[in-house]
Amino acid sequence: MRVVVIGAGLGGLCLAQGLKKAGVDVRVHERDSGVEARFQGYRIGLGGLGWESMKACLPERLHPLLDATSGELSGPGRLLDPRLNQVGLDDDEPLARSMEANLVDRHVLRHLLLTDLDTTFGSRLTGYTEGGSTVRAAFADGTEVDCDVLVGADGIGSAVRRQLIGPAVRESTGVRGVIGRTPLEDRFAALVPGRGTVVTDGDRQLFLGKMPFRRPPREAAAELAPDVRLPDVRSYLRWVMMLPPSADTWDLPADWHPLLHDLVGSADPDNTAMGTLEYVAPADPWPTGRVTLLGDAVHPMLPAGGMGGNCALIDARRLCETLLGDGDLAAYEQEMLAATRPLVLSSKAMLDRFRALSVER
Repeated sequence: MRVVVIGAGLGGLCLAQGLKKAGVDVRVHERDSGVEARFQGYRIGLGGLGWESMKACLPERLHPLLDATSGELSGPGRLLDPRLNQVGLDDDEPLARSMEANLVDRHVLRHLLLTDLDTTFGSRLTGYTEGGSTVRAAFADGTEVDCDVLVGADGIGSAVRRQLIGPAVRESTGVRGVIGRTPLEDRFAALVPGRGTVVTDGDRQLFLGKMPFRRPPREAAAELAPDVRLPDVRSYLRWVMMLPPSADTWDLPADWHPLLHDLVGSADPDNTAMGTLEYVAPADPWPTGRVTLLGDAVHPMLPAGGMGGNCALIDARRLCETLLGDGDLAAYEQEMLAATRPLVLSSKAMLDRFRALSVER
């Protein structure tokens, strides 16, 4: 069996690792020019089936490195006013929180998941044709590749999805956000004693979360898996700011605590991004063939405690087991869509909840 995976994100790479471990001929094609080509976010919380799925697909020799480069997520969240007075303690455990147990950095994890895979960067899919028992994938450079199964793991703008079921229809939430990373100095770490901290003045929300590596990734790789080269990333504090509709900059109001101004002002300028949050409704079933989807290519989610990342990894393991088993893609798709539909809706509800909670407080 030959499998071609389109997209070198977490889900596609996890699937490829699981298939390769079982001896399947699997190749990954990624439209970006390289793993460093663009910013793709910071820390995410993985746990439960998401964490188990990744470990099930990843070669056992890399498990110690995965553990060493993750971090712990524990303790209740806090709600603070802009002067850093505590006004609430979040003991609520919505659906997304139940999936969190380990913190990982997306960039580091992607490098780890690329280990030993046959991956072609700068390879943009232009379309595919199904014929009998094979699928032929065509790429912008004129090359064509035949396979038994083609998997779209290429995110919200998926070229595979566009041909299979139509493009994702994006709906603006009306919320703009900024994401950034600041080195984890002690003074900033004290802001987040638990799993996360929210600072709000009613119009603007600042979400703070630590990424405390158990060991520096590059140092850990040198000892535990010398053939693996990980980026030289140090522990940091990840922050996300939700802006009021009238804001034309992410500068904090003057009356916010000086420590918060220092936090935002000390962020890495090359990896700070601003954009509008968009929602995509759950996908409907489609006729099953030899082409299928996983992760954000089929069920993109709003940022909500790592639900999207967890689901992509769960999809990857489920699809891997299907391909190594009876090959019933229809059953995989039915189970995947049923499992993720409520989570897509939940991610939207959580965004609304955070906005409403902040205004009420």
